[in-house]
Amino acid sequence: MNEIHNAPMKKLLAVFAHPDDETFICGGTLAKYAGLGVDITLVSATRGEMGRRMGNLPYHNRESIPAIREMELRRACDTLGIRRLIFLDIRDKTVEFIDETRLTDSIADLIDEVDPDVILTFHEKLGGHPDHCAIGKVTTAACERSGHKESLYFITYGDMMEQPERYGYTPKDIVKIDVKDHLGAKLTAFRDHRSQSEIDKWVWQEDRKALAKFGRFEYFIKDSHAAVKEDLSDLF
Repeated sequence: MNEIHNAPMKKLLAVFAHPDDETFICGGTLAKYAGLGVDITLVSATRGEMGRRMGNLPYHNRESIPAIREMELRRACDTLGIRRLIFLDIRDKTVEFIDETRLTDSIADLIDEVDPDVILTFHEKLGGHPDHCAIGKVTTAACERSGHKESLYFITYGDMMEQPERYGYTPKDIVKIDVKDHLGAKLTAFRDHRSQSEIDKWVWQEDRKALAKFGRFEYFIKDSHAAVKEDLSDLF
């Protein structure tokens, strides 16, 4: 997607489970599109209060960590260029137990309000964490209810979709975003999530060494209802 003068602003809605999902999984992509003028809304279902990481050495506790993680996410949003942040105020590790119909309705209402061109969420089966899979499931249902299935993409981890056949997909199902020019913002956002990244020594090495740990690409699975795309290097 190239920025077009006077063109209507494109909109992206990302619906994730925890603070740091946006950075650790697809921070380069979000920074890239924000830099192109895309209006990004991020939804975090929880504040990550049940996460195991409390700093290194631990200097937070269950009482203090939700506010800390919210603050870290707001900083990361500023770093990545995310304009709007919404919390669903669900307790961490309980997303799968929330009434599906009510949560689907809530997300469908948000989709209707934002009217995004692209929606990102977790894959219901490949999310890797119960909260991830649960928020992906209800967001997928909400997209169908709102008539936005053609806008839906699933985020994936690392380069797992370099070989999509292993997961029942083909290369035509995968959008591969080059984020090479936005890895600096991604690294800064990693550091914004200090309570979660502080234990990872590589994050805090000199920039050159830390940046070398990132892959050049981030990968997204198109929903089965999405239109056939000629350009598999762009979500829009």
